Amino acid sequence: MEDVKIDQEKYRVNKAITAPQVRLTDQNGNPMGIVDVRDAMAMAREAGLDLVEVAAQAVPPVCRIIDYGKLKYELQKKKAEAKKKQKVIEVKEVKLTPVIGEHDYQIKLSNICRFVKEGNKVKVTLRFRGRELSHKEIGEKLLGRLIEDLKEIAKCDSFPKLEGKQMIMMMSPQISK
Repeated sequence: MEDVKIDQEKYRVNKAITAPQVRLTDQNGNPMGIVDVRDAMAMAREAGLDLVEVAAQAVPPVCRIIDYGKLKYELQKKKAEAKKKQKVIEVKEVKLTPVIGEHDYQIKLSNICRFVKEGNKVKVTLRFRGRELSHKEIGEKLLGRLIEDLKEIAKCDSFPKLEGKQMIMMMSPQISK
């Protein structure tokens, strides 16, 4: 067999092991001491299993007599389990205008609350149209009100900044202690 890469670790198997001697562990986990690599391969063959190098950086390298297919399967299962436990944080976007009505503001506020409670980050975009851009203070006041209304459940990662005709800020869930 050739070198196989699994989870950023390389396992050399059977004839791919190049060291003349190895520190051997048998299939039951019992240490066998330092053994010639040919003797170790013969023991593995007798047991109907593979000789797998598990710690190549050690002197001499550490090898185990195990079923290589079973090792690959267990590593694949561990990787899948770790991936399943990860929480993916999404960035949701909410768009506003400076002349938003009170009811529309409350709807946007409730949407932002829902997104933050789900553990997602929220990008709030305030778009200016036409002459609205000459009254940036109205947009700053609106986003300030939004920050104040959400201070219990969210924190402001990047405060409102003007980029072209839009004012953008990022909010993320408040870390509870």
